[in-house]
Order: sequence, then C-alpha cells, then structure tokens
Amino acid sequence: MVKTQSAQKLSSGSQAPNFSLKGVDNKIHNLNEFNSKALLIVFICNHCPYVKARISDLVSLQSKFAPSELQIVGINSNDPSYEGEGFDNMINFAKEYSLNFPYLIDETQHVAKEFGAVCTPDPFLFDESKKLVFHGKINNAIEPDAIPTVHTMEENIHKVLEGKKNDISKDFDPSVGCSIKWIG
Repeated sequence: MVKTQSAQKLSSGSQAPNFSLKGVDNKIHNLNEFNSKALLIVFICNHCPYVKARISDLVSLQSKFAPSELQIVGINSNDPSYEGEGFDNMINFAKEYSLNFPYLIDETQHVAKEFGAVCTPDPFLFDESKKLVFHGKINNAIEPDAIPTVHTMEENIHKVLEGKKNDISKDFDPSVGCSIKWIG
C-alpha cells in the first residue's frame, strides 16, 4: 500500500473524458448512457483499505438519491494482474459490498490517465452537462479507521441538484488512498 493524495489534471468546468468499459454485469458502459443531474465517477479497486473503508459510504450515497438525480460509477484502473485485482475479483467485490452502481474495468488504464486519477478512491463529481464541479474526498474520514463527520461529497451533490454548484467552496479537495497500480 502506497498512500497517495489525488492530483488535479482536470480543472473545474472540464468535460468528462469519454469511456467505453466493461462492467461486472458483463455489459459495456459508456459515459453517454449516464444522464443523471449529478454524475460521480470514482476510481476504486478491490484490495485498498481506503476503498474498503469508504465503499459503504458510496453505496449509502447512491441509495439516498434517485438514479435521475445521482449516478455513481466505479472504475477499477489497477493492473489486473496485481494481487486481489482483475475482473473476477471485481465481481466478487461487487457482491461482497452489495454495490448498487456500475463497477467497470479500465484494463488499459487509459481512462484513469485521461481523468488524471492517481489513487483509490479518487472521486470526480460532474453536473448534468458532464462538466467537472468537484474533484476530491468523499468525506472527512481520511484514514481507513476514521469515522466521517463531514459528508463533503453528499453536500456537494445537494448543491448541484439545487442549481447551486457555484456554492461549492472548493473545486479540488484532494482525496487520499492507495496509489493506482500501473502496468509495467
């Protein structure tokens, strides 16, 4: 585990990079199929203690909103040959944590590079035009054993849904997690 802080490549207002990736449901998903008012794309993986600590927060977050309001999409860009990673382990992870959102594999790591994702979890919040409004932490529980008291992402999603995305105090508030395991 290499503790890494997210870095900003996409700036606020940037268009979400397009993707076409296979999900644990064995279907191909692309950016254009997600038409919710808020779209949260989170780079996650199967083995990271930071992801395991926050995955229930993401499942809970998705359950608080109708799919027309919020769609979360998990993308795994880790080297598929890394221990605990790969498509079969993603299927097991999705079942174990009862994921209620698509979980997609980025085998070439092209999508992570387009987004500038460097850690897991690394969340990107977009508005209904798929323009970036916030890149950063899910909540203030940075370490895996911490209990969240400030629900940063949920507050920002409410601002997007209320048409107050300009009230988001920081457009970049780095998340912390394991480094993405790059191929080669």
